[in-house]
Amino acid sequence: MSWHNLSWLLLALPFVGCTTIPTSLRDRRLAAYNPKIVAADAEYDPMSTPIAKQYAKELNMGEKVSGASLIEDGMSAFFIRAAFARMATKTIDIQTYIYSNDFSSRILIGELKNAADRGVKVRILIDDYGTNSDIADVVLLNQHPNIEVKIFNAVKHRWRILYYPQILMDFNRLNSRMHNKLFIVDNIALITGGRNVGSNYFVPETSANFSDTDVLFLGEITHGAADSFNKYWTHHLAVPAYVIPKAKSKCAMKKLEQKFAELERRSAENIRWYNKIISLAVYEFKNHLFDFYWGRGRFIADPPNKVEMPMERKEKYRGEIILALNRLWRETKNNVYVSAAYFVPGRGGMDLMKDEEKSGVHITVVTNSLSSTNAPTAFGKWENYRDELIDAGADVYEFMTSAENIRERRHERTRKKPHFSVMHSKTIVFDDKISWIGSFNLDPRSAYYNTENVAIFESPEFAARVRDMILRDTQTSWHVTRNNNDTVWNGMRPGDKKPRIHKHDPDTTIFRRIFKKLTKIIPEKFV
Repeated sequence: MSWHNLSWLLLALPFVGCTTIPTSLRDRRLAAYNPKIVAADAEYDPMSTPIAKQYAKELNMGEKVSGASLIEDGMSAFFIRAAFARMATKTIDIQTYIYSNDFSSRILIGELKNAADRGVKVRILIDDYGTNSDIADVVLLNQHPNIEVKIFNAVKHRWRILYYPQILMDFNRLNSRMHNKLFIVDNIALITGGRNVGSNYFVPETSANFSDTDVLFLGEITHGAADSFNKYWTHHLAVPAYVIPKAKSKCAMKKLEQKFAELERRSAENIRWYNKIISLAVYEFKNHLFDFYWGRGRFIADPPNKVEMPMERKEKYRGEIILALNRLWRETKNNVYVSAAYFVPGRGGMDLMKDEEKSGVHITVVTNSLSSTNAPTAFGKWENYRDELIDAGADVYEFMTSAENIRERRHERTRKKPHFSVMHSKTIVFDDKISWIGSFNLDPRSAYYNTENVAIFESPEFAARVRDMILRDTQTSWHVTRNNNDTVWNGMRPGDKKPRIHKHDPDTTIFRRIFKKLTKIIPEKFV
């Protein structure tokens, strides 16, 4: 830094206090904070809501029964969220790592505001680092009397020049993020999986589309998700959004409302089409046209205080998610299908999988290729285990990048131009009967640093549906094999008459391959 820049920084230091916000409810500046939405607002019987009544017979089939409906494509994921926001009569709770400031996210803002206008109590909990709440329009909803927005694990200094340096100064806390993803309606319906809130997760035409998996649950499993949400909501690191200057801006809220009004004026035909789609989704739900599979489910989430644990404790952390995952692996007798965006099993996980293969449990893994991943550092660590896993007998596939290969293709009529597709799923099927879906990546960051959630669902019929989805993805992925100690990629793109064979990472430049090698110097625990 030059002396000129340093002098400006020193002159600015007296004003830094004006750009800081409370990061904890224990801060004296929040002593007068009173929540708008209180426990009494959730004191209703979820089974008495219209959503539950539509499936009362199935939900009363036995103790702890839940229904699961797989959501494979992004457009369906968005429309189902919007449809349930319209069907809500009591409460909506949203917990997410990312709430983007883009078109589809703003449309969902409109749905949430409309629900609140009807009297529905809406709570939104977003991670600060994953959302950049200083510019996110979602924080403006905090001005509504029936909506409360909170920021989790906030960065104290909002002045941009100090935004990143302070992460190094408070690395233990700020390196850990709330990665959970929940959409809960009337405490009876739950959507969870890998999707954050943003056009990249919903709209196939975006330049970097995430191919992902969600599940819509009804019933008992939702109660566990609601309990977890409440623990995060009341945690001292969840601060009210009004600490963010933009959240209090009446002018910004007025501009957002003007944008919606302008959209209504200019896009009347598109809005009619959109409303028709949402109405169709509501109609299909009410007329039992959703593909629900009934079984028993269990919801697990890390505790919110995981982000505050000392570093040495985090690196030895074995929470409920890890324990449940290890138990499911050990109890599996025949096969495991894994769809994992970032797959870094670690030495312990690698040894476990090798033992499983030796005992007759066949493992199929689908993960990102170097060309498709948005995290080459994680891919570099996956590469350390890949060949060993293949040599142990597992089938390994790496996701292709071409537009034709993402699942959304099967749900579209047209595609105007190719785009970059990234696999983002976090899904496992054990023995064709137990499904594992959630926010948890099979990597050190999810295991030790971030907070995560998963849903475990026991239903052979549903597991078969998820397994078939994973197997379809293998058909448009590179099959990675070994030939005389060399790694080889085999696969066919749509229109190919014969398989393509590559002896280095397909669809990559030499610069990306060199960068991947350079990332190997980063310790695995920080991936």
